[in-house]
Amino acid sequence: MAIRLINPRQTRKNRVGTMREDEDDPLALLIPHHQEDGNLIERTWSESKKLWQVAAPSIFSRLAMFSVTVVTQSFAGHLSDLDLAAISIATTVIIAITFGFMLGMASALETLCGQAYGAKQYHMLGTYLQRSWVVLFLCAVLLLPLFVFATPLLKLMGQSEVVAEQTGLVALWLIPFHLSFPFQLTLQRFLQSQRKTGVIAWVSGGVLALHVFVSWVFVYELRIGIVGTALTIGFAWWLSVLGLFVCTVCGGCSETWTGFSAQAFVGLWDFFKLSLASGFMLLLENFYFRVLVIVSGYIHNTEIAVDALSICMSIYAWESMIPLGFLAAVGVRVAN
Repeated sequence: MAIRLINPRQTRKNRVGTMREDEDDPLALLIPHHQEDGNLIERTWSESKKLWQVAAPSIFSRLAMFSVTVVTQSFAGHLSDLDLAAISIATTVIIAITFGFMLGMASALETLCGQAYGAKQYHMLGTYLQRSWVVLFLCAVLLLPLFVFATPLLKLMGQSEVVAEQTGLVALWLIPFHLSFPFQLTLQRFLQSQRKTGVIAWVSGGVLALHVFVSWVFVYELRIGIVGTALTIGFAWWLSVLGLFVCTVCGGCSETWTGFSAQAFVGLWDFFKLSLASGFMLLLENFYFRVLVIVSGYIHNTEIAVDALSICMSIYAWESMIPLGFLAAVGVRVAN
């Protein structure tokens, strides 16, 4: 009796409308094709659930932290048109430059931590986090002249003297807000890469609720004015840093945080080169459309024009937090 040899590498043709060449394969007959389709659907549904477990808290946390800025602008609008224009230019233009750059540099940590966590090299996550603190904080210090010399820079760009002076004052009091970026953004990505996004969401939601109350006290009860309004946003972000840091070092990440290490100062140049390109890319993407706020300063009745356009920009940026949160979740799943 002749024995027929079956090539195990024989490929299947399209199932629809054509006859399969491997129908005579006894092994193929043991696995119904509808079962293969069912397994594919099950795997897809399982991955979708894992993705949304990361995406939903990520979207909420980004919406909450951006809402801190929106709330600050809203309370500044209750002071005067000039104060709203000043806080709008400071947060929509100056902060947009530094935030975009810091966000891009922190993206390098997201990739490194995600890959290390997926490879079960848990001890490296804490080292990467501390290394990012050193690099990003040094870069944040180098960006401080944007805040210190905001008034002459705005005057050089043709802004009215009154708006430039008030914006320069606000920019100085936003320095604590700016210095929180190296720590808040990196801690967020450190926890996110481990899929601890629920902690980030709880901290962000609590910070937003407290920020609304503190802003109301500063504006209506203490009547500190635009300086107090600017300070509240820095207080909120540093409170977020404290919450994420406590979660990291107090047992919430026992496998990935093993304490401070001297290894954080090793390989800083390589980390800087990796994050620099991402920093400039997101800086340009985040800043180019905000130039419109500066251009609106050339229009007659400057304060009203800047106020109106900055509100539109805030609504646009608010909406963009949703796809940004989802894309962050995709990045985590791919890296893992």
